[in-house]
Amino acid sequence: MGLLEILILVLSFLILLAIGVPVAWSLGIASLLTILFSLETITAFATMGQQVLTSLDSFTLLAIPFFILAGQLMNKGGIATRLINFAKSIIGSLPGGLAHINVVAAMLFGAIAGSSVAAASAIGSILGPRMEEEGYTKEFGAAINISSSTMGLIIPPSNILIVYSLASGGTSIAALFIAGYIPGILTGLILMGVAAVWASRKNFPVGEKSDLKTLVSTFFQALPSLLLLVIVIGGIVVGIFTATEAAAIAVVYTLGLAFFYREISFKDLPDVLMGAVQTTSIVMLLIATSISMSWVMSYGHIPQNMSETMLALSDNPIVLLLIINLLLLGVGMFMDITPAVLIFTPIFLPVVVELGIDPVHFGIIMIMNLCIGICTPPVGTLLFVGVSVAGTTIEKVIKPLMPLFIAMIFALMLVTFWEDLSLVLPRFFDLM
Repeated sequence: MGLLEILILVLSFLILLAIGVPVAWSLGIASLLTILFSLETITAFATMGQQVLTSLDSFTLLAIPFFILAGQLMNKGGIATRLINFAKSIIGSLPGGLAHINVVAAMLFGAIAGSSVAAASAIGSILGPRMEEEGYTKEFGAAINISSSTMGLIIPPSNILIVYSLASGGTSIAALFIAGYIPGILTGLILMGVAAVWASRKNFPVGEKSDLKTLVSTFFQALPSLLLLVIVIGGIVVGIFTATEAAAIAVVYTLGLAFFYREISFKDLPDVLMGAVQTTSIVMLLIATSISMSWVMSYGHIPQNMSETMLALSDNPIVLLLIINLLLLGVGMFMDITPAVLIFTPIFLPVVVELGIDPVHFGIIMIMNLCIGICTPPVGTLLFVGVSVAGTTIEKVIKPLMPLFIAMIFALMLVTFWEDLSLVLPRFFDLM
């Protein structure tokens, strides 16, 4: 593939995005236009069709629709409320108590549901009005909800970690899942620190300290939901079942839990299933077209050329990791996290592996980096969801978001240059 084909790939993709074509279709059309210049018309169409079909022919990918369905079941039920009550009983009396509750509840719900958007919608819709009643600004509530909801993509089970495993050529999902715990929790704690300082400066109210009886009561109410993490992650780590089997078990468990609490009836199931089908369709289309573009780039030796260029710039791991992080931060501002992982993992992974950086460690770096992107304009999915739930505007939310952005970047730098934060748990459980 020559320079002309590369220009066609990049320019056609950017033009299609600029005129409002959805990302998935932009990826597919740009890939097809590019390959048409290298192959005969019939061969090009056949090749692209084959790539789209074979990209989805993966047992590992079956985990994604199952986890999406489990997340829909949780979002429909009262799991978010029970987790919020539990978080409130633990940390509600700290300065900026409701902000801390938002962070902890979003971390817990996002981890259980495996979705940052589900966490932002569920937690934001419940806590947002409550924060306003107690004197918090709507914009600050939206900002803390948006930033904390990203933890659902780092703390397992996480669909995007499964996508990274696929894009990286089979990095252990169990190792990735376990590796996400410390970075995810660390980021949450740093966000809580920023929220505490902001709350003190703005004189936001402090909640009452919960007694032991309330703490025990809320814990047991939340326990069945929290057990899902133990069952899913524990089963994968011990080797009882694969990530796909764990996702199926998560669906059965959450469905049973919803029926037990009478939060979902049989008449609700069609709507829940339809919501899961719609989300799965969007995600799978993105995966198919992203992998097709990755194949076109590989066909043109773009990843190899990029690797050689970057390694020629420097062989210092610190310098190259800084460059890659800056590039990914830019990518995250303009591209959704799923296609970004599928397209840029094959480009950057060979570079970092050449420098001796473990693929598991790089996977966590990449996801943390792109999590910042989904909180930023102009394409930040989570930013739009959080603003919509709060009933405010992006312009008003940017100011309280800035210190939280800085906190997330600080956490990213810690994880980038202190690999044990990612790798100590996978090594402890002998997953590497």
